[in-house]
Amino acid sequence: MARPKKSTKTTRKQYSEEYRSEALALAAKVGVSAAAKQLGLHASQIYGWRSKARLHQDRGDAEKQLAAENARLKRQLAEQAEELAILKKGRGVLCKEPEMRYAFMQEHRQEFSVKAMVRVLNVSRSGFYDWVARGTLCSKRQQHRDQLDRLAQECFTASKKRSGAPRLTKELASRGNAYNRKTVAASMRRQGLRAKAAKKYKATTSSKHNLPVASNLLKQNFNATAANQKWVGDITYLWTEEGWLYLAVVIDLYSRLVVGWAMSERMTATLVCDALRMALWRRKIPRGVIVHSDRGSQYCSRDYQSLIKAHNLECSMSAKGNCYDNACAETFFHSLKVESIHGERFPTRLVMRETVFEYIEVDDNRTRLHSANGYLSPEAFEAQQTA
Repeated sequence: MARPKKSTKTTRKQYSEEYRSEALALAAKVGVSAAAKQLGLHASQIYGWRSKARLHQDRGDAEKQLAAENARLKRQLAEQAEELAILKKGRGVLCKEPEMRYAFMQEHRQEFSVKAMVRVLNVSRSGFYDWVARGTLCSKRQQHRDQLDRLAQECFTASKKRSGAPRLTKELASRGNAYNRKTVAASMRRQGLRAKAAKKYKATTSSKHNLPVASNLLKQNFNATAANQKWVGDITYLWTEEGWLYLAVVIDLYSRLVVGWAMSERMTATLVCDALRMALWRRKIPRGVIVHSDRGSQYCSRDYQSLIKAHNLECSMSAKGNCYDNACAETFFHSLKVESIHGERFPTRLVMRETVFEYIEVDDNRTRLHSANGYLSPEAFEAQQTA
């Protein structure tokens, strides 16, 4: 008797409209192929989304041109500022022989680009590299130190100035450059590289309401042995020159992957429901997941609780006023604000949306090394566990 053929049908991933919109914004910035690679999508998916979007609304060409022009002007100003700084420090060697100018360049390679220095000091790049190759200045020990400084600077810049010495050491090792943590820390001190510091926790939601509150099932146990056992959710606020933008997230404690998120101008029950729906779609509608949050009115609302019950999820809530009961979500918000928001200017909510989307879907989920995962990104950790 012939065996029945196995079904080859696979379940297609579903993406919310908000996810598609932000994916298209990223594609417009870095290109479809690059965006598809960063987000783990097929380029054809993004092309399809873009075709549908063009049928409904204008993509705002004028705003994109303005953003491109602003970026060009910023680059131009940065180049001019660098040239002025080189002139200020290197005026004493401008009339000296080329070897003196090469020595100045070698001394300031971590501070200024070689391209800018050869232009300002009127020397050739090939002549400088030939001079370096002859070993005129550096001993082997100094060369080794310079190499570490260069690699540390590259990794630090690639992490958008977010990594301290422990994480930078792991990132260097992953690139095949093994260094002691103290050595890396010394290199960072030598170059004045300091990771962005976190700020104190500040409550967002309010628990002053008469709605029913769920018991605390999590009890500060943030460990999970498999995906879709425990999720945590929370809301934070992000300031732009147009006003507040509110962000709700859902995080899987197994890998610290942000499985659901939503953004809105208002902090309503719809916001947290949209984030939870994205998590359900992304994880293919799991059952029995503990979904933990604070006891804010949005999470106690009828709409949110109905969504919990409809999908057989287990609702859990923190003790009143205890931010430590939801520490993982707070840690994520701290990282987001410190590494992408603080010190930056956001003229519109659109610019903030694009920044948050890129941080979640590209930086945090796919690139950022999490100590809870043994210094693997959430997606790399889950892929390793299922391999």
